[in-house]
Amino acid sequence: MTCQLYLLTPPRIDPGFVDTLVEALDAGKVAALQIRLKDHTVDEIKALAPPLIRVAQKRGVAVLLNDDPELAIALGCDGVHVGQGDVPAKQARAAIGPQRMLGVTCHDSRHLAMQAGEAGADYVAFGAFYPTQTKSPPTQADPALLTWWSELFEIPCVAIGGITFDNAQPLVEAGADFLAVSSGVWSHVDGPAAAVIAFNALMRGE
Repeated sequence: MTCQLYLLTPPRIDPGFVDTLVEALDAGKVAALQIRLKDHTVDEIKALAPPLIRVAQKRGVAVLLNDDPELAIALGCDGVHVGQGDVPAKQARAAIGPQRMLGVTCHDSRHLAMQAGEAGADYVAFGAFYPTQTKSPPTQADPALLTWWSELFEIPCVAIGGITFDNAQPLVEAGADFLAVSSGVWSHVDGPAAAVIAFNALMRGE
């Protein structure tokens, strides 16, 4: 399959961010949106997330919430993404049921990825591949990990961590099914729409 774009929200947003999101989603193909509001309280997420979920789902974009399976269900998300320090993957799968999507952070570990697959993950996320502004990554992953995974397993793999248009090509070539991008879109010099257009062209090999 052709590599696809997976957007992550910035860790902190204001209510006007929904307009920025619409601009980005209307510019080109986006497969999924992860609501990752790390710098907000749960109550703030409950207020900020619903408009984002509506505009994304209206455009056929799958919406996942970071960390919290119960809140993901309550908000009407399509799934949840959990890290290694969050709810265990098996527990998250039990909480959200078989219909919603489950993504699992696996850092640079083949073992964690295989465990996630066995626990019912719909995709595994490897990273960070590059330095990132949104968090301090505990691991540095090698693009060869994407190649190894994609050649052996059917479950899609997501590349994450500091990805921009300028450094994405090696990850696409290595076999990433999705590129998870945050500041590489929202902080793009020409704006989010231009970033989405550029990523789509790159993924199509143009």
